[in-house]
Amino acid sequence: MARISAAESQIMEALWRRGPLGAEEIVAEVGVAQGWGDATVKTLINRLLKKRALSSERVEGRTRYRPLIERADYVTEESQGLLDRLFGGELTPLVTHWVRRRALSADEIARLKRLIADLDDDGR
Repeated sequence: MARISAAESQIMEALWRRGPLGAEEIVAEVGVAQGWGDATVKTLINRLLKKRALSSERVEGRTRYRPLIERADYVTEESQGLLDRLFGGELTPLVTHWVRRRALSADEIARLKRLIADLDDDGR
C-alpha cells in the first residue's frame, strides 16, 4: 500500500465516511475545515489517484472519486508502521507507554481485561 500523508488521509476519511464524492463536495467536507482551497484539494486528489488509493469515474457529466483502499487496511498499515517505528514492532511497550502516561477509566480497564481473557480462551 502506498504511503498516505496526513493531509491525504483527510480526503480519504471524507470518502470513507460519505462514499463517492465530487471534488467540490470534498472541498466542502474537508477543505473548508482545513483552510484548503480548490487547488489544494485537487492536488491531494491527484496524488491519491497516482498512488492508486482512489479511482475516478464520470457520472452524469461529473467526476466522482471513491476509495480503492479499505479504511481497516489503512488503519492496520498505519498502526503497524507506528508500532515498528516507535516500539520495535512490539505491542506490550506501546500499551505500557500509554498506561503510564494517561489514567485509564474503569471501563477501559474492564475492556482490556476482557480482551486478554478472550485471547487466553482462544489459545493465543
